[in-house]
Amino acid sequence: MDRFGRRIVALRIPILIAALVLLVPSVIGYAKTRVNYDILSYLPGDIETMAGQDILTEEFGTGAFSMFVAEGMTPKEITELKNEIEQVEHVKKVIWYDAAMDISVPMEMLPDELYEAFNHGDSTLMAIIFDDTTSSDATMKAIEEIRRVADRNCFLSGMSAVVTDTKNLSEKEAPVYVCIAVLLSCLVLSLTMDSYLIPFLFLLSIGMAILYNLGTNVFLGQISYITKALSAVLQLGVTMDYSIFLWHSYQEQQQTGTGKKDAMAKAIAATITSVVGSSITTVAGFLALCFMSFTLGLDLGIVMAKGVVFGVIACITILPSMILVFDRALEKTRHRAVLPEPKGIGAFITKHYRLFAVLFVAALTPAVFGYTHTKVYYNLDETLPKTLPSIVANDKLNAEFDMNATHMLLVDSDVSPKDVRHMTDELEKVDGVKWVLGLNALKGTALPGEMVPAELTETLEDENWQLLLIGSGYKVASDEVNAQCDTLSAVSKKYDPGAMLVGEAPCTRDLIRITDHDFSTVSIVSIGVIFLIILLVFKSLTLPVVLVAVIELAIFINMGIPYYTDTAIPFIASIVIGTIQLGATVDYAILMTTRYKSERLGGADKAQAVSVACQTSVKSIMVSALSFFAATFGVGLYSNIDMISSLCTLMARGALISMASVIFILPSMLMVFDALIRRTTWGMKTNKAEKEQEASQA
Repeated sequence: MDRFGRRIVALRIPILIAALVLLVPSVIGYAKTRVNYDILSYLPGDIETMAGQDILTEEFGTGAFSMFVAEGMTPKEITELKNEIEQVEHVKKVIWYDAAMDISVPMEMLPDELYEAFNHGDSTLMAIIFDDTTSSDATMKAIEEIRRVADRNCFLSGMSAVVTDTKNLSEKEAPVYVCIAVLLSCLVLSLTMDSYLIPFLFLLSIGMAILYNLGTNVFLGQISYITKALSAVLQLGVTMDYSIFLWHSYQEQQQTGTGKKDAMAKAIAATITSVVGSSITTVAGFLALCFMSFTLGLDLGIVMAKGVVFGVIACITILPSMILVFDRALEKTRHRAVLPEPKGIGAFITKHYRLFAVLFVAALTPAVFGYTHTKVYYNLDETLPKTLPSIVANDKLNAEFDMNATHMLLVDSDVSPKDVRHMTDELEKVDGVKWVLGLNALKGTALPGEMVPAELTETLEDENWQLLLIGSGYKVASDEVNAQCDTLSAVSKKYDPGAMLVGEAPCTRDLIRITDHDFSTVSIVSIGVIFLIILLVFKSLTLPVVLVAVIELAIFINMGIPYYTDTAIPFIASIVIGTIQLGATVDYAILMTTRYKSERLGGADKAQAVSVACQTSVKSIMVSALSFFAATFGVGLYSNIDMISSLCTLMARGALISMASVIFILPSMLMVFDALIRRTTWGMKTNKAEKEQEASQA
């Protein structure tokens, strides 16, 4: 490793040049990476709802569907607006009253259920069908164009409209997230570092690593907007302690009297040994997300694991080169650290370890109870501000037409019209169903089949499938709509075993079931993998249990707080926060435990070893945790997207809770289980003299 360190020092100028040159393809890759704003598209492709979406796209040339509410317009004005909307690129069909009959024919000739479905007071409802998928660029462009041509008293609802508004808001806020994280991290580092310049070098080095990570996402094809919004902030917070370690190691080497180049070479070698081992646990934590069936976890896990790797590489190549190049400026900007050394904390905690051990036991039950009872929500509308056009439209649709969701039912075209009518009658009787619209709802005595326009027939039927639209008064992600979807599926499968119910509500129902399973899987995998890594690093059977238990307590407390504050969190938080907090903050526990083991092997008794380990680690842990807190807390306060805000708030709070847990609880656990740890850790067996000493002390 010393040889590698010397090579980095010797090549510092070429390294910086190469680092700058690599920013060019990284920026290009970042610009070319598509961002996916539809969370539901990450559901497994083999489930019925997603298979149905594929059929809609392939057979009917559509995948997106929106309801359009127009207020205070005459039938003639609505017809003109409808024709304009149909001219918008990627709008396949607009279904309204005149799609079934000429506008000169009185509306009263429509079947009652059809008339009521499209009219309420001075409000009229149109169904807009697009020729592309819900979150495609084409559909979002069409949404924007429809809004441009429509009057201000017109409201466009539906998942595609929500996705479009999510995109616009996310693109507006994402650059601000990075600025907030950088500014607050600078503030923390200025208080804790002994140079005014070094925080900027840290951030510049990490910023390059972030751009490399974001640029290489182009090879993934696309990333989710959550990944895009969080990856830079998370990478900054998680990898900052690597830079801090290199700087402290460099300063320690200089104090031995060696030259700056030799000191940096040795610091790089020391950093590789420590940081690579530490980063493996963080990478493992993120990779655990890849085991989710809901592939948003795969998306976030790969990007963040990749980001940690880039962070480590930048820390041992780019940052050392910068420090040496700007050595004179660093010397001129030195100052005393504002944050004082917490003297005596190791001795204090060691002396009162029984108290902190009791606190551990006392906190466990309420923390676990809160953790298992925290409410989560799945309705994506709730993550966005109520003033967004799509949310206003959804509320208008609910207020005027008592509608909250629209399902699409695919039925085999071989099912007879008679059976479809019987099925429709049954579907309409299901609780919460407002109307069922299909070709057979238009045919009958009020409107003979030969009067149905061919264009409308093609929209609702092809040679393989017939499509029915079902209006629901129940809210997406509610227990009522989930039960309704189950009943609708059961009814339709009596007439056609291959029938498929698709749409936002059925997809969200599947999302709830899949992520409930993912929650258990990710937790088990992350704990198991990190447990195994700690076991191999420390060659101990008990240390992994102690370390993981301490961090898990911090996770339970963090995730349990929303229960006691009566706060619902987004479903994705319940899955990823525990894994992120475990992977990102177990490093604190490893740092302290490494020093404890070293002191014990050096002959120190347990109290002295724990005291020294705590005292020497506490400042590094505080700086790292506060940096993580700073990078996420400001974003949590600023973001208007509750999905982002909640995740960042939980991560920020989790960093502080993990910090407190490691500083106060871990030393107590090391004191309590010292004898067991020594008996179950390779190379730490207690000799006879130590046994006698411990017996006399007891």
